[in-house]
Amino acid sequence: MFLPKNLCPVPFDQQPLNEYIALKKSCFFAWSILSLKKYISIVFVLFNFFLILLSPFIRLIIYNQVTLFRFILYDITSVNLIFVFIFIRLYLGWSYILKRLFSATVFYEESGWYDGQIWIKTVESLTKDRLIGLYEVYPLIVRTKYGLLLFVCSFILENIIFYLL
Repeated sequence: MFLPKNLCPVPFDQQPLNEYIALKKSCFFAWSILSLKKYISIVFVLFNFFLILLSPFIRLIIYNQVTLFRFILYDITSVNLIFVFIFIRLYLGWSYILKRLFSATVFYEESGWYDGQIWIKTVESLTKDRLIGLYEVYPLIVRTKYGLLLFVCSFILENIIFYLL
């Protein structure tokens, strides 16, 4: 007796490969899969956008209490903190997908939180998922880690400068 090729009981939107495709298409995650040049330019544009957007609020908060240098440092520190949260969210999203792709089993819910099931992937499905995870998702995680490291180090350096002034 032959079984159909795609005998997967996991609902369509809970299958790891479909979750990956949905994440790739989402607005928040889509820019992180672009080429390195476009990715860096988007990070640069977003950084400057938030820098300009937050500067009036920073100015209202600190008013005339600080010098121009400290004002700029406060503004950059605020934007770095926003980017730390953005990159943490990117990292968590991509690492969740990578874990689901690499796993030999898939936990899924048929109709609600109370009736979860576990499906063991077929060899073909597991191989395909792991290849996609290794060659498409893992480089995104590495890229996100470097971005997160950059903004965390920058944030720490700016706070050291604050304490030295």
